[in-house]
Amino acid sequence: MQTYIRPASTLLLFTGLALIASAQQAPAPAPAAPAAPPPPMGFFITSENPGKGGDLGGLAGADAHCQKLATAVGAGSRTWRAYLSTPAGNGKPAVHARDRIGSGPWHNAKGELIARNVAELHGDLDRDRNNIQKGSALNEKGEQVSGRGDTPNRHDILTGSDSIGRAIQTAEDSSCSSWTSSAATGAAMVGHHDRNGGGNTSWNSVHRSRGCGMEQLRPTGGDGLMYCFAEK
Repeated sequence: MQTYIRPASTLLLFTGLALIASAQQAPAPAPAAPAAPPPPMGFFITSENPGKGGDLGGLAGADAHCQKLATAVGAGSRTWRAYLSTPAGNGKPAVHARDRIGSGPWHNAKGELIARNVAELHGDLDRDRNNIQKGSALNEKGEQVSGRGDTPNRHDILTGSDSIGRAIQTAEDSSCSSWTSSAATGAAMVGHHDRNGGGNTSWNSVHRSRGCGMEQLRPTGGDGLMYCFAEK
């Protein structure tokens, strides 16, 4: 009996046709899901002081400054509040910074989480749970704020608050007369955004300034900057 052997070229042709048919029948791969946008900015350190040191125009003026800087970088649709406390006096109750900044969560200009809520921000249950440190406590432009060891050092951030975010009620000034004074006298409680220097690592309550004017704020490493949080 005669055996027929197909030429190699014919086998290759059949194989190629089979591969083409298989490729035509295979479903196209699903398109990759678009990357999720970063969370909106809800926290920043001001890049500049309004110009009068501890005189921020009161809490309303400080809030307006936060809103202005946020608007300049496209984040003005949110309601911004300065993280500042004022003591009771002149018939007015104390105002606590922790009570005026919303409920969180808050992210910086690069979408990095700062804190999920007020309790985490202040370490009510566990200290140092927030992410306020030199590398993440950015200004509204997404820039790092200089700290200890840099020139100039700008790590003194105005707060007028104790470590849990409440007003300091003592005879000694801690809020530059409720943020209305730029005098050489008086003082403001400040925190260190870089958690460095001053005897503790608090972001919001390290020491009082030498006065309320810019000339008194700068010698200890300050520039009249403050924290801003999106209330909503």
